[in-house]
Amino acid sequence: MNRRESLKAIGLTAISSAVLLEACKPGAVPAGDKAEGKGAAEPGREAFEVERDKALNAAKFFDAHEMATITILADIIIPKDAKSGSASDAKVPDFIEFIVKDIPEHQIPMRGGLKWLDIQCLNRYQKTFKEASQSQQIEMVEEIAYPKKVKPGMQQGAAFFSLMRDLTASGFFTTKMGIDDLGYVGNVPNKWTGVPADVLKQYGMENV
Repeated sequence: MNRRESLKAIGLTAISSAVLLEACKPGAVPAGDKAEGKGAAEPGREAFEVERDKALNAAKFFDAHEMATITILADIIIPKDAKSGSASDAKVPDFIEFIVKDIPEHQIPMRGGLKWLDIQCLNRYQKTFKEASQSQQIEMVEEIAYPKKVKPGMQQGAAFFSLMRDLTASGFFTTKMGIDDLGYVGNVPNKWTGVPADVLKQYGMENV
């Protein structure tokens, strides 16, 4: 599996630019804020944008079983570690629920992929993916996690998991938790203490 370090090193470059743009556009509410109902009066937004987001947040696309499956998959992709919480800790499942309503073309691939995953698990383990053991879940995911190595007949699962991985990474790394995990600081105020002593010495100006 591509874990957090792999996602940071190579996974983000493979994320659909459309997903990232939609996730970061002014009209989109961050995953952590949507669940708490924040952002409704965000400055600089048109009233129709606020109302649209309210309508999207009020609607439900995935059912409880599908959301539970998404949560398990998201945490397999980005698990909790010593540095940061898991994808579900960052409310990535809520982000995915919002995105499939905001970008409807993701709805059929996601719902179809979840059904495909359950059928595969029922055939193999006589259980849905959610009900399977952790080792069985990992075994199933390993079958579809590497598109270039996928076996014949598993291409649909690989395509679904690639989308799931992209959405998970997009959701996680656009939250404060994900940004902190990356170590991104951005522009921060600094205190000027003058030219460093070693630089002054280099140019013979230490006594100036």
